[in-house]
Amino acid sequence: MTYSLNEIEATSKRAARGAGYAWGLAEEAAKATRWLCGHGLDGTAELAHLLDLGLAAAPADHRPDAMQGPWQGKGALCPLATGTLLSDCAEQLRAGPVEMANIAIPALLLPFAAYVARELKGCVVLDCDGHLAACDGYSVSTPDTLPAQARRVVVSLGEQRTGPSPHQTRAAPTDQAWATLNRFAHRTYAPATEESRLLGAGAGLSDND
Repeated sequence: MTYSLNEIEATSKRAARGAGYAWGLAEEAAKATRWLCGHGLDGTAELAHLLDLGLAAAPADHRPDAMQGPWQGKGALCPLATGTLLSDCAEQLRAGPVEMANIAIPALLLPFAAYVARELKGCVVLDCDGHLAACDGYSVSTPDTLPAQARRVVVSLGEQRTGPSPHQTRAAPTDQAWATLNRFAHRTYAPATEESRLLGAGAGLSDND
């Protein structure tokens, strides 16, 4: 089954929020997932894998604790927190590459790299344990797969390596990934109460027919 990118974004936002991310990062997760799907990549599966890791339970452990030297945290770096920081520090790439250590689901860095590429009017290259992906801000080229966790990611300015990826208007997530996102999204729904049922659609306890 296919879904519009609006549906992908809305469900991803609720899922990230349900997984424990603050609203700001939940919005970033939704935009990143939409961007990946819009460029023909399986963004829903990448987000589902990230949410299953449970990094949002201890956010301070999974974001870079310093910007001098390799970016690293107490645990695996969250690509949402790390990608947001990369966007904020785009100009740093003009001085040289940014190295990151032990980052989960590095594919989710690509949308943030796209933002940096647009800001710098260039091409950003990600080397994820030897797997190279490049983005000029509008198009992306990637290997067939990126690792689920990278011991070392180097982000640098470079050149687009292959032709652009096709842009999509709909996405076809796997049943498993979509079920995972909806499982997390369900946590954001308030449980029904008798009052809410009476105020909702339908006749409630009265019937005027």
